[in-house]
Amino acid sequence: MTTDEGDFEKSLLGCLNQYLCQIQDSEGNWTVKGFIDIFKNVYTISLDTKVISKVLEIMLFPKIEQFAMENNFEIVLSKEQNFYPDVSFIDKNSGEKIALDIKSTYRKSKAMVSGFTLGAFTGYFRDRTSKKNITFPYREYKKTLCAWNCIYKTR
Repeated sequence: MTTDEGDFEKSLLGCLNQYLCQIQDSEGNWTVKGFIDIFKNVYTISLDTKVISKVLEIMLFPKIEQFAMENNFEIVLSKEQNFYPDVSFIDKNSGEKIALDIKSTYRKSKAMVSGFTLGAFTGYFRDRTSKKNITFPYREYKKTLCAWNCIYKTR
């Protein structure tokens, strides 16, 4: 698979969607219930959106890495929490880059979700050569995907 093929996004989404069964049960409850310390104490996950988003990202990274290996891509993870994108795919043959930004938000009601940000409009979206808060300059990415949006319920 290359970045030229229109099925990159479809294949990546299919791969990540298959992974849903491993991070939630048949009723939509998460399989992760908290953090464990060296004394085997379990601390439940708070409803803090940053914590929830990071847990979901951590759970997805092995599947993203597997996808990259199977499709001849190198992956580069963002080096800082506030860097764009979460994952850069680099085609090992052509060197072309695809940005993947993992987005999550919570449901406010059956018909409404809380918002999420797409990036720094005053930064790399305007200055496409900028290296501030971005893994590679924005102009180097052939595609940008917000490919896996997770909407979760707070209980």
